[in-house]
Amino acid sequence: MKFYNFLLFSLMLLMLTACGTDEETYSGTTASIDDFSVKNTEASSTEGDFIYRLVSEKEEYESGGPVELYAELEYIGEEDSIDIFHAGSAFFFPMEEKTRGYQLDYPMIEPLLTTTLTKGEPLREQYAGSGAYSDQDDDRYIEFMKQLTSNQFPRGYYVVNGYADFFTETADGAKTNYEIHAEIDFKVVDK
Repeated sequence: MKFYNFLLFSLMLLMLTACGTDEETYSGTTASIDDFSVKNTEASSTEGDFIYRLVSEKEEYESGGPVELYAELEYIGEEDSIDIFHAGSAFFFPMEEKTRGYQLDYPMIEPLLTTTLTKGEPLREQYAGSGAYSDQDDDRYIEFMKQLTSNQFPRGYYVVNGYADFFTETADGAKTNYEIHAEIDFKVVDK
């Protein structure tokens, strides 16, 4: 009988623990910012005739303020210049905020644009904020995203998985697709 009661108690305990809610996802308590250390504020990758760079101006930013990130794409090929074809921008800045476990997508308008890169002159774009949410999301998540869309970052540890996405085309119509990645990280702290 004792074994049966123990088994019943264990099963009930297991069921109660398994019945967690999404509230845990949005609680902001998955990890402490002190659990993380910044590894790279600058990163670059080379693919073919292109160098992609991703840079955070600082390791730490003050909460509630902007972050200063930028991406560059430099043509290093044989020609004096080259045309690249891309969406609203060639640069994407998706992130993850690790203390909350939030994935921060980087939505992009998708017209087909052409940009001419001159050899040795990097194309640079500053990060200007991003984020999206729906009315189905938790209130804390919505508030977090509202801060991001206005480039007013809340406290946290952020990893940027940036990339340049574009293609080139030769005179005979042959296309070469590029998706060049780099990863940087930074913290946002209360000062």
